[in-house]
Amino acid sequence: MIKYKRILLKLSGESLMGSEGYGIDSKRLYEYAEQIKELTEAGTQVGIVIGGGNIFRGLSGATKGFDRVKGDQMGMLATVINSLALQSALTSINVNSLVYTAVRMEPVGELYNRDKVVKNLEKGKVVILSGGTGNPYFTTDTASALRAVEIGAEIILKGTRVNGVYTADPEKDKKATKFKQISFDEVIKRELNVMDLTAFTMCKENNLPIYVFDMNQVGNLLRVIKGEEIGTLVWEG
Repeated sequence: MIKYKRILLKLSGESLMGSEGYGIDSKRLYEYAEQIKELTEAGTQVGIVIGGGNIFRGLSGATKGFDRVKGDQMGMLATVINSLALQSALTSINVNSLVYTAVRMEPVGELYNRDKVVKNLEKGKVVILSGGTGNPYFTTDTASALRAVEIGAEIILKGTRVNGVYTADPEKDKKATKFKQISFDEVIKRELNVMDLTAFTMCKENNLPIYVFDMNQVGNLLRVIKGEEIGTLVWEG
């Protein structure tokens, strides 16, 4: 039995680096692809948004002298590169997937169209939504929130290297404790870093829950879909 019929999976670009330190770790990439395949075989419809921080991050580029708009556009292109890599990995294990881009980029990917995306989800195809929102000054967190609302996803699954939301950064504070569930308001009150504020507000206003979990532990994605409580649920409560 699966708990969610349609989900939006948000992956960070940095997570694709694996042990490489930069770019794409093929081992990590194929681990992700295999986990996504398990979801499709279980009957879950899967939309995916991937960041581009393993290649270029617009905001950090701006601090080094890049024009912010140009930097963000470079970051959007980085998300397309990651999306194509994931599509290639999925194709190699016989998972039918499509890449949509937020700006016109044929034949690299088809221009994003909400109705087409939903129809392909209903056909069981994995849809990878690249290019952010297509606009500067918006992160891929915001893109994932926007796309999740548009396609009618039941939840955003945020795959990270940490197994949930903690009272503080568990990698820096050994006394940090993990939340099993936490409300949107409590996250804002505690200033916890779940998603950027624009994305978080969109989720809150549309009553779209977020589940934060460790994507790097093989098998965790399917466990979340089956309802196992291995991460932290952020919701209206």
